Amino acid sequence: MGFLKKFTRQELSWMMYDWANSAHSVIVVTILPIFFDSVAECTADSVSSMSTWGYATSIAMAIVALAAPFLGVFGDIRGMRKRLFTAFLLLGVLAVAGLAFTPGMDFTSSTDAAGRVAGLVLVLYILSTIGFDASCIYYDAFLTDITTEDRMDAVSTMGYGLGYIGGSTIPLVIFLGMNAAGVPMLTCLSIIFAITAVWWLAFSLPLLKNCRQTSGKPYEKGDIGRNIKGVFTTIREIGADKPMLVYIISYFFYIDGVHTIISMATSYGTNLGLDSAGMLLALLLVQVLGLPFCLLYMKLAARFGARTMVGVGICVYMFICIFGFFMNSLWQFWVLAVLCATSQGGIQALSRSMFGKLIPDRDRSGEFFGFFDIFGKFSSILGPTLVGVVSAFAADRMLADQGLTAATATAEQVDAINAAAGPYGILSVILIIIAGALLYFLVLPRTLQGDTRNI
Repeated sequence: MGFLKKFTRQELSWMMYDWANSAHSVIVVTILPIFFDSVAECTADSVSSMSTWGYATSIAMAIVALAAPFLGVFGDIRGMRKRLFTAFLLLGVLAVAGLAFTPGMDFTSSTDAAGRVAGLVLVLYILSTIGFDASCIYYDAFLTDITTEDRMDAVSTMGYGLGYIGGSTIPLVIFLGMNAAGVPMLTCLSIIFAITAVWWLAFSLPLLKNCRQTSGKPYEKGDIGRNIKGVFTTIREIGADKPMLVYIISYFFYIDGVHTIISMATSYGTNLGLDSAGMLLALLLVQVLGLPFCLLYMKLAARFGARTMVGVGICVYMFICIFGFFMNSLWQFWVLAVLCATSQGGIQALSRSMFGKLIPDRDRSGEFFGFFDIFGKFSSILGPTLVGVVSAFAADRMLADQGLTAATATAEQVDAINAAAGPYGILSVILIIIAGALLYFLVLPRTLQGDTRNI
């Protein structure tokens, strides 16, 4: 990988955490919903599996979002950033390790047994998501410690690219290989969840060893109380900084499309009755294409600017929502996967580096990234919740129109109704992406006139 030679040891070590945590993104976020759907089919209420998954995702995001600014404040105390990063990293790793035991549990003997296993899966999923997202607050804040402003776009984007080619690809290939070799599916799931936990921890070690917190202030007595009060000062600062305020609100909306498509894709496809193996192969293609498209975004951002390329990504995701509404076959899922691959990493990476350039005080980067995270996570609450509510509402209306209820409908009728209701949930996401696009394309450029910060 000759293109990595231009990066420093600290930059490369920081990037490796994308390599490490991407295993969670692809295995837990995309494969676990398929397993959960199988468990949910054995419960008393199998109609609402997609909406239940959306609600669980929203709960996890809400917990992190509400805590994010305060977590960021603690991370700005000199020496605390890495300790807090490690604590949430271990929480996530242990939760994923716990998931390795769930496929071996009996969930087919009765609806009560299935309900208990489904509940455990949801709890461990929520804990792993909290660990993942909270650790990323400190990971993002380290960006201002390990590189310079003129290198942020390249370092941030390359991190996402390495995540795609490593953590997002290799564990998925192992899973598909076991499945192709005839290993029973539940055994495959147990093994791959265990591998994901080990992978996540092992490839986090370079960051733990080589990255140092250079920003922040040494702890003094009473700092925690003063810093918590300072959160509200930061809120006022962001409110007074028009470019930052408009950008972060716009980000709140447009990143919703990215997060919602990522978290709900396989659940949506399963509800449509698409082949699980075919969907996973399509997701593997996303990971393989992720690195070259991240490199392309990096080069185009150097030429046209990060702001232009994020705008391109927003337009791509608006089209994805429309295309997803009409999707009803596996080949269309593959097209959708390729469309996601073109912009998924680029829009996230450049959004992160754009915000890093807007931060007025590097010593408070954790605090500002905490607010950046809260806007990103609350958008992740809005999208899955909207998908869940709209899908459940559409399913209930379709049941009522046929004179049925969840208790009286046959399994075939439930499957048909889920497949028919799901597209309305996916289409609803475009409304919030459009809201973000309007702010990004129409309002943000006006606020940046005369601003010396280069985004």
